[in-house]
Parts: sequence; structure tokens; C-alpha cells
Amino acid sequence: MDKTTWKPGNMLYPAPAVMVTCGDRPENYNIITIAWAANICSDPAMTSISIRPSRYSYGIIQKNREFVINLTTEKLAFAADFCGVKSGRSVNKFERLKLTPIPARQVKAPLIKESPVNIECKVTRIEKLGTHDLFIAEVLCLHADKQYIDRDGAFDLCRARPICYSHGHYYALGKHLGHFGFSVRKKRRK
Repeated sequence: MDKTTWKPGNMLYPAPAVMVTCGDRPENYNIITIAWAANICSDPAMTSISIRPSRYSYGIIQKNREFVINLTTEKLAFAADFCGVKSGRSVNKFERLKLTPIPARQVKAPLIKESPVNIECKVTRIEKLGTHDLFIAEVLCLHADKQYIDRDGAFDLCRARPICYSHGHYYALGKHLGHFGFSVRKKRRK
């Protein structure tokens, strides 16, 4: 076997690079970039994000118990990186990056207009884990930019040009390889 062994760490990559918005009024709106976001249940629809308690957004989300996950694209790569390295304690990220906060339907945290998909979430539980705490949340509402909806009414991920994160680097996604179940689908006879 030709493999290298490392100490325990996080190698479940690539991960989505999402911008999470929080705050209950324009004066305290903030954006934090998170690579540890996941779908955790389909019925009810639930998701999770992991945040270090020292991060500015942690306290806002802990207090308000809601947030919005905003998917990122190649066009938003600079903003995603900036929101991951700059603190909302010292900079208004919406103003600095010229991003547009728009009202959500069911939470007070804003959506990012420039994001192709926005997921409104209500925190149901916070699990203290170690360096990060896990915010488990119910998905309340989804928003998708109409320009990425195909003629069948489905979201066209490839056209949105999403990005992901892996070990300190951002990568483009978008090549379609198959659909769920394609490996067992019976071929039609000609």
C-alpha cells in the first residue's frame, strides 16, 4: 500500500464555501464564511453549521437563534474569502463588498441578493464540541435566483458556477457527471 498516514484531522473535502448572514437589524448585520455546513435531515429539512465561539457572528447567532446560508459562486469568491478573514467587529462587510442585504421571509437575518440560493434557518440546538460549536437548525424557507431555474423548474447548479473549499483553497465546480441512480438505471432498447 502506497499511502501516507497523518494524525487525526478533517479530510472530508471538498466542502461548500457558504456565506452565512446573521443579525436582526441593519446595524448588526454580518456575514461569516463557513466551510463546515451540512445537510443533516430531509424531513424535517435540517442543516448545521460549525462556528468557533470567538467569532463575532457566533454571539449574534447564539442570541437570535437564526441565520441564512447563502451559496457562493465564482463571482462571489473574493467576497467569500474576505468574509472569512475579516471580522464584522471592525468592518461592515455588506458595505465594503457592495453586497445587497434583502429581507428574508421568516427570519430577521438578511439574504445576500447576489447569492444564487439562500436558505433561511432557525436554530434548534447548539452542541459544544471543542474548537467549534455545532448549530443545528431547521430550514424554514429556500430562495433561488430565477436566472438559474431550467425549463423543468429545477435549479441548474452548473450555470450558477458554485465554488467549494479544500485545505485553504477555493475551487470551481460545475461539471455534471450523472444523476442519482444512474449507475443502476436500465438502458432503453433501441
